[in-house]
Parts: sequence; C-alpha cells; structure tokens
Amino acid sequence: MYLPSFHLNGKTAIITGAGRGIGKALAIGFAEAGANIALLSRTEADLVDTAKIIEQLGRTAYILPTDVTDRDEVKAAINHVAESAGKIDILVNNAGMNIRSQALDVTDEEWQKIMDTNLKSAFMASQEVGHFMKQQNEGKIITIASVGGHIALRTGVVYAATKAALIQMTKVLAFEWGKYNINVNAIGPWYFKTPLTESLLQDEAYVNDILAVTPLRRIGELEELVGPAIMFASEAGKYITGQTLFVDGGMTINGF
Repeated sequence: MYLPSFHLNGKTAIITGAGRGIGKALAIGFAEAGANIALLSRTEADLVDTAKIIEQLGRTAYILPTDVTDRDEVKAAINHVAESAGKIDILVNNAGMNIRSQALDVTDEEWQKIMDTNLKSAFMASQEVGHFMKQQNEGKIITIASVGGHIALRTGVVYAATKAALIQMTKVLAFEWGKYNINVNAIGPWYFKTPLTESLLQDEAYVNDILAVTPLRRIGELEELVGPAIMFASEAGKYITGQTLFVDGGMTINGF
C-alpha cells in the first residue's frame, strides 16, 4: 500500500515563522499528520496560540521565541529541539517578509532587512539543522519560496531576488547533501490569504488583476499548501530533491 506513506507519525519538525499565516497552517497540518512541532518566531504570543492547537491534537509543541536572523538564537533553538526530541526530521524555512518599494526607492535598510529575513535566515537554519541531519543520515528541508522568484512581478525587486536565491539554494543544497540522504525542496506559492496579503486582497481591482492571470480563478486557501508540504516531508517524497513546486493555481504557466 502506498497511501500510508503520506504521514509524519513520530517525526519532529521545526517551522520558522510559525505563529501566523503559512507557517501556522503548516504547523497545524503537520501535527494533524502526526508530527511534533518546534515553533520559531519573534512573537511568543502567536506561538502560544499555535501551540495550543497542536497540543489539542495530541502532539508536542516546543515554543521557541527566536530572531531567525540571529545566528546564536537560531543555533540555540535548534540545539534545544535536538536535545529535547532526540532528533530533527524536518525543517521548514517559512519566515519571510516583503516591503513593496519601487526599485528606485529601495533603501539600504530595506534591502538588508528583507535579505536577512528571507534568505540569510533560511540558509542559517538549513546549515545548523544540516549538521544534525548529516549525523542522522536523513532529513527533509522545505523552503517557502514564491512565484516571484521564478517570474517577474510588478514590484518587490528585493523580495524577488531573495526568493530566486532560495530556489537556487534549494538546488545546490540538494546536490551537496544528497549523499547524506537529506532531501531539500521548495514550495512557491502565489497569492494566499495571509496577514501579509490581507490589505492587498481588500483591493477589488488588484484582486481582479490576480484572478485574470490565475487559471483556477481564485485566491489560494492556506490549507492547500499543507498537502504539498507533507508530500515533501514524508516518505511519499523520498525520491524528490532539488525541486520547487509552484502551488499557484496555474499562474506560472500564464504570467503576470
């Protein structure tokens, strides 16, 4: 039977940016699939809310307020999970942000903040977790990229640069770490209902522009990212590595 391989029973997953939006949805979905979850984010209150749902599902939740752009904090959080759980099976690099400045208006501070949050954090977490996964001779790393790392959007040049870099980082880490039985993949979402997109999706004209280039003609629901992530994180995806799966309602076959 093949379907039982789509589960995470007994696995331990670390998810960054787990207090809200995509990270929260993936944390709950992974818990429903059987995993215990280490929740990383700056805002402890958001993590507590997510942890309550996970614990109601009968799983263990580790609440780890962490600045994912700080090496020492990332390393301390990952070490805590390894010591407490005895292993790290899955890492989801989800923490991210965007500042929608026109390219001519981007400041050095905006550049650095987006680079640190989106790209530096994902590499540091992957590197720190990679040491444990190498010793275990197995592991799954999933990074949340974006369609904006694959095709050109109207604004957000720095965001796009980080997401393109994450897609390429995924390929290189998969190539380098395949010999350690570590699978490295990415998911590239289009528009989903999250705290980051809430204000944009209140603009009817903007939404109509989005729907016009989305073959499925709707905005994504967060739950629709859970299945693809579980595939990458579970035994079902054990022969997939270095890939970016665009969960986009068909947008990348059309263009914006």
